[in-house]
Amino acid sequence: MILALETSCDETSVAVIRDGRVLANVVASQIKLHAEYGGVVPELATREHLRNLLPVARAALAEAGATLADLTAVAATRGPGLPAALMAGFTSAQAVAFVLGKPLFGIHHHEAHLYSPWIGGEPPAAQFDQFQPNVSLIVSGGHTLLVHVRGELDHVVLGGTLDDAAGECFDKTAKLLGLPYPGGPVLDRLAGQGNPAAFDFPRPMLADEGHDFSFSGLKTSVRYFLEKRPGLADDPQALRDLCASVQAAIVEVLAAKTVRAARMLGVKCVTASGGVTCNSALRRELEARCAKRGLRLRLADRSLCTDNAAMVGILAERKLRAGHAPTPFDEEIKPGWALAA
Repeated sequence: MILALETSCDETSVAVIRDGRVLANVVASQIKLHAEYGGVVPELATREHLRNLLPVARAALAEAGATLADLTAVAATRGPGLPAALMAGFTSAQAVAFVLGKPLFGIHHHEAHLYSPWIGGEPPAAQFDQFQPNVSLIVSGGHTLLVHVRGELDHVVLGGTLDDAAGECFDKTAKLLGLPYPGGPVLDRLAGQGNPAAFDFPRPMLADEGHDFSFSGLKTSVRYFLEKRPGLADDPQALRDLCASVQAAIVEVLAAKTVRAARMLGVKCVTASGGVTCNSALRRELEARCAKRGLRLRLADRSLCTDNAAMVGILAERKLRAGHAPTPFDEEIKPGWALAA
C-alpha cells in the first residue's frame, strides 16, 4: 500500500494505492482562490497546500480504509513545478516515510502522466498486462511533450514545446477574448457552438517533420487579429467562432504530430494525458485520426488528466515492484526537472 502526495502547482492531492488499484484519490482544488488574479499565485498556492495537506491526507486514508501503519512506501512529486509548492508535499512525504521507516519515492510529474492513461477499473493484474509500446502526448498549461514509451519504465522524449505550451496558448487566448479564469475550459465550451472554419489561424510547425511544438506565434496571431477587428469578440456568435477556430488550430497540430510520430516509429498505440487532454475537441480529433490509421488510443480519464496523486502512486508502485532504488531522505526537490531523454 502506497501513500502518494501531489503538490506541484495549485491542486493538493493525496492518493492511496494498493496492488494497482486506486483506493482513494482526493483532490483539493484552488481554482476559486486564484480566479481573481487570472492565474496561479505561487505564494497563495503554497499556503493552501500547507492548509490542505493534513485534512486531504486524512480523507484519503479514511476513504481507503487504511492507516499509516498499513503503508509499504510513501511517494510524492519531486518536480517539475513551483518550488515552494513542491516543497510542501515532498518534505511532508519525507517526514512520513522517515518516521515510519518506509521507502520514499520522489516521482517525476511528467513521467507519472505517462501512466495515467493505463489507470482503469480493470482487475489489478490486467491493467498493466495491456501496457504496450506507445507514443504519448503530455499536454498541459506548462508543458507539451511527445514521448516514445518503449516499454514499462522505459521511455525516450521525442520533442517538446520551444516556447508556449498548448495549454498556455489556450489560456492566453481566452484572456485576450475576455473569458474568465480558467480560460481553457470556457473556450472549449464556447467552441462547441462555433464554426471552426470561420477564421483561418496558423498551424505552427505542422509541416515540420520533427517532434517539437511552438504556440507563441499562434497566440500572437490571435492578438493581431483582434487588434485589427476591435469589438469583434463582443458579438456572441463571432466569439464562439473565434474560440472554435483557435481551438481547431491547436488541436490539429497536437493530434497530427502525435499520430505522425506513432506511424514513423511503427507503434500501434497512442496515449494522451495532462490537463489539456480534457479538451473535447482534442479527444475527438485523436480518436478520429487513430481510428483512420488503425491505432489503438488510450486517453487518461478526465479525472486523471489534471494534477493528481493517483498517477504518482501508481508509478511509485511500478518502480517499487521493478526493484528501483528509493529516493534518499536527504534529497531536494527538483523544480526544473526535465524528463530524461
